[in-house]
Amino acid sequence: MSNAWRHLGLALLTAGLINSAQAQGLRPEVGKPLQQAGELLKAGKAKEALAKVREAEAVGGKSANEQLTIDRMKAAAAQRAGDLGTAIQALEGIHGRISGAEQGQVAEQIAAAYAQQRNNAKASEWVAKAVAAGNNGAGVRQLQSYLQGATGDYGAIARDAGAAVSAAEQAGRRPEEGDLLRLADAQQRLGNMAGYGAALEKLLLNYPKKDYWAAHLARLPRKSGFSPRYELDVMRLRLASGTLSKTEEYMEMAMLALQAGFPAEGRRIAEQGFQNGVLGTGPEAARHQRLRDLAVKQETEAKANIAKRASEAVASGDGDAIVAAGYAYVTLGQAEEGVKLIEQAIAKTKPKHPEEARLRLGMAQMQLPKGKAAATSTLRSVRGNDGAADIARLWLLVGHN
Repeated sequence: MSNAWRHLGLALLTAGLINSAQAQGLRPEVGKPLQQAGELLKAGKAKEALAKVREAEAVGGKSANEQLTIDRMKAAAAQRAGDLGTAIQALEGIHGRISGAEQGQVAEQIAAAYAQQRNNAKASEWVAKAVAAGNNGAGVRQLQSYLQGATGDYGAIARDAGAAVSAAEQAGRRPEEGDLLRLADAQQRLGNMAGYGAALEKLLLNYPKKDYWAAHLARLPRKSGFSPRYELDVMRLRLASGTLSKTEEYMEMAMLALQAGFPAEGRRIAEQGFQNGVLGTGPEAARHQRLRDLAVKQETEAKANIAKRASEAVASGDGDAIVAAGYAYVTLGQAEEGVKLIEQAIAKTKPKHPEEARLRLGMAQMQLPKGKAAATSTLRSVRGNDGAADIARLWLLVGHN
């Protein structure tokens, strides 16, 4: 809590420093030591500033305005001096004499001070007062989540963060990144992996950082029911999101593409690895080159045989084989032919994996010059629990960003 308190204290300090104009409303015996305290604070001499505040405090017959001003300066000086007890006492005195938005801000500062003292019960009490006074800002929400986490109440964190996210979405605003992170963390701690995944997807939609892509794609293959058929798809998404970076990852992905019957894709993956400097260097450089040469050779053969492969698949009536041949067309740069073939498989046959067929159709439509709308519609239609729907949603996020 030290960083949060430091920020709050600096905000209070800014509000409480006494300049010459303010001092004119105070008697000299009060205003002068407070001015000196302000100057000492600016110089980083918090203990000396607090001593000056006490000089002003010792003056008798203080007006309400003088006492309020003294308490403001005392809170700032005590905070900077590390005297939390004195800071809390001053802040509670201020809170009782103000109203409106400032009351909610001061309540937040008191809550943060109690939290720094590890007095979570009092901190929670003052968080509630801050909210009741209309302060529902990011600082209060973070403090509230910290206190809930300290007591292990991740259900409350998930509920509160989820409500904040929903409110932002309903208002047409982008949810706060902190609210989404708290929601994801709470869901993970609660063992709600579906909720965790949904929160990560919202993070990717609104804040498409590599760290969030890496976290989501790392957990996806471990999701219950996820089919190994989509291993290459996960790596495709990693490549598209910039989270594929290691030599062995490029090698594995290229080999998976070759094994799936997509040598043109395997060749492009290998070449990207060479361009990025992760392939073609080190003791395994010759092996990397052999893989690229193999991909080039198989791509040449695939181009020569693609029409035959497609006609044989159609003749067999095997919907999955037709879909695979259609997607092979796509990887060879013939997206229109590929889309037609996959659409034919979906319309005229019964693929064993119909959701995968729709996924491949959506991915193929993404390669068409004017296929974004059709691709979006197709990918949104993908259902099931084997991973196809997850992959489809993530491609929509790649397209969105």
